[in-house]
Amino acid sequence: MPVLHLKAKPNGRRNQLEIAPDGSVTVRLNAPAQDGKANACLLGYLADVFGVAKSSLTLLSGHTAPFKKVEVGGLSSEEFEAVLARFRG
Repeated sequence: MPVLHLKAKPNGRRNQLEIAPDGSVTVRLNAPAQDGKANACLLGYLADVFGVAKSSLTLLSGHTAPFKKVEVGGLSSEEFEAVLARFRG
């Protein structure tokens, strides 16, 4: 299953996925970084972005850190890359 490496930035105005020219992924979240709210918001937003159920996503690491690894189930590597390609500048 594909794994997304990203940096989460809580307390944003809206949820937004950005991919820098170097390929690094940043996700801005409109939830605070307290009591797991930002992580729940992140998984819900990524489920919408990738068109999968929230239960298909697993936060592998970074539960309390800005740098996270999220496993995306239910997608092939090609489908995963196609979704990310929509966000590349």
